[in-house]
Amino acid sequence: MTASTASAPSVLRTIDVALGARSYPVWIGRGLLGDAARWRARLRGRHVLVLSNTTVAPLYLERVAQGLDGLRWSSFLLDDGEAHKTFANIGRALEALAALGATRDACVIALGGGVIGDMAGFAAACWMRGIDFIQMPTTLLAMVDSSVGGKTGVNLPAGKNLVGAFHQPRAVVADLDTLATLPAREYRAGLAEVVKGAAIGDEAFFAWLERHADALAARDDEALAEAIARKVAYKAGVVARDETEQGERALLNLGHTFGHALETAGRYTALLHGEGVAVGMRLAAGLSERLGMSAAADTARLQRLLEALGLPTAIPPGMDPEQLLALMRLDKKNTAGTLRLILWRGIGQAEIVAGVDEADVLTLLQSAARG
Repeated sequence: MTASTASAPSVLRTIDVALGARSYPVWIGRGLLGDAARWRARLRGRHVLVLSNTTVAPLYLERVAQGLDGLRWSSFLLDDGEAHKTFANIGRALEALAALGATRDACVIALGGGVIGDMAGFAAACWMRGIDFIQMPTTLLAMVDSSVGGKTGVNLPAGKNLVGAFHQPRAVVADLDTLATLPAREYRAGLAEVVKGAAIGDEAFFAWLERHADALAARDDEALAEAIARKVAYKAGVVARDETEQGERALLNLGHTFGHALETAGRYTALLHGEGVAVGMRLAAGLSERLGMSAAADTARLQRLLEALGLPTAIPPGMDPEQLLALMRLDKKNTAGTLRLILWRGIGQAEIVAGVDEADVLTLLQSAARG
């Protein structure tokens, strides 16, 4: 696909992530990559490394480069996809910073989706024990979730995001123009994270999504901007109250323990992250129902919304329930060798549940795998 012509900045939505001296804005609107007067003010030094991938860079790197005139900058490109979120590529990114001569006031710009954002943030956290970075998400998934909150990470063969750091960006530049070139499957995957925010703690937003599902599936501009802004505002509030996931922020992982296991079992190629989250949310709802925490009507309502948005709700064929359970044991939320999952008591009422019986989880996975 080709990049659309950059539009003039539309009515701008600004959401602040309130973290004291480390607070930062999330700008949502059109034409923002070309609005360098806005985001360049967040750069504090003379060195910039733009980390992107071979799919996004041909579309949008030049637009960002025009805003870097007069600075010493370079780009570092990865192949596209979750499979490239590795330590080897982090090492290559750090070598690119070294070649640039990046000093402690340098900045890494993440131009791409969640993989690029996670890796750019982790490289920035490591270089000289921490330099600035700016998120420029180009996927819906990254705009509504991974670009906000400062989580960075790298995958290992044993599991997803097992290594990482909390490192907040200086700004998030969510240019809606970039969604015009986003493949339909990746767009739908981003909608899963929108649903997740509503399912966790905002039943009114969930009902809004049900009413606007057709508009969102069709990429209606007004509905999309509203959905992004509401999801980002919700996450920004949670991050401000619990930056390093000591309590409330863990709720944002609804569906992720199941979803990460599914992604890892599929070698990061069978499911996109948002697809894994969609299936994971359906499984979490099913387990909540099995444990007597929620009603079957809530599970059905979630499944209907996900399917209306074109998202999967079933475990892919051929995945082994025993392997999925083993992968779930590696989840970062677990404590003292027991499963600690995010479940719910119905739409908008998620909670952390410790000591979940593995037998219940395995029974659920076996039932779901049989269809």
